Amino acid sequence: MDETGQVVGFGRAGGGNWEGVGYDGLRSVLQAITRQALNGAHISIGQMAGAGFGVAGYDWPSQYEPHIKAIRSLGLVCPIGLVNDSLIGLLAGSEEGWGIAIVAGTGCNCWGIDRQGRVGRITGEGDLFGEEGGAGSLVRQAIRAISRQWSQRGPATRLTEAFLESKGSPDVFCFLEDLALRRMVWEPQDSRTVFKTADEGDLVAQSIVDWAGQQLADLAGGVIRQLELEEEVFEIVLVGSLWKSGPRLSESLRRNVLKTAKRARLMPLPAPPVVGGVILAMKQASDWMPQMRSVLLDSFARFHNNEP
Repeated sequence: MDETGQVVGFGRAGGGNWEGVGYDGLRSVLQAITRQALNGAHISIGQMAGAGFGVAGYDWPSQYEPHIKAIRSLGLVCPIGLVNDSLIGLLAGSEEGWGIAIVAGTGCNCWGIDRQGRVGRITGEGDLFGEEGGAGSLVRQAIRAISRQWSQRGPATRLTEAFLESKGSPDVFCFLEDLALRRMVWEPQDSRTVFKTADEGDLVAQSIVDWAGQQLADLAGGVIRQLELEEEVFEIVLVGSLWKSGPRLSESLRRNVLKTAKRARLMPLPAPPVVGGVILAMKQASDWMPQMRSVLLDSFARFHNNEP
């Protein structure tokens, strides 16, 4: 974007999380998207006044050097901001520029910033540290429910028929055997089957979606207590694809998070998190003013609608 908040270039490429593509893959993705954005804006990299990067998989201080090394390969000479991708979601979605972001996609994460700029967070490492609620957690809960029905340890659920159909399995025993022997691989995208079955009225599927909301509220509750926001009015920005699966997940989150912070407000993300990366970039260049956020959001919408 330029100094007035107008979007002038954009780049898109594949995933850049080093855990999936390695640091060489991260470097390649950064180079591809930066080249596209600069070409679209008709400027050179030396004309950049600030750059902001929200990177998935950047979770620990010891990972700073390999991440910043990948970023420096771009040849930037301007000030650089590097944060976990949860925080650019917060910057894009929060009107006040602070609050909490809950990420629910393939996995889950939760970071927050208070009025004074203090940062609160979870580890971002998922099930190992009891941080659940993303698509992978939902699918695992569904598979457990199917197994419990088959072994008569749990109630009947239409999840069984739904998964057999989506995976092309002839019966539940073959389905479980193929999973156990790794002849079949479940995917986070299978969470769509869970949401669909819940929407059709299956009580077990509904309980799984409600459980995911409770887990995500638990993550938020920890960050709320870290930042002492229990009595504050603040925004919780919903980041990630799972929030687009219908209202049941966000309503479960709302019910449970209000037990910790009764004045919190849930805010759907109004634009892709990359908008928060631009805000972070302007902060590096000391050009950021809060009123510019609405200009940027409008400009981004026009840019992608091919409006003048």
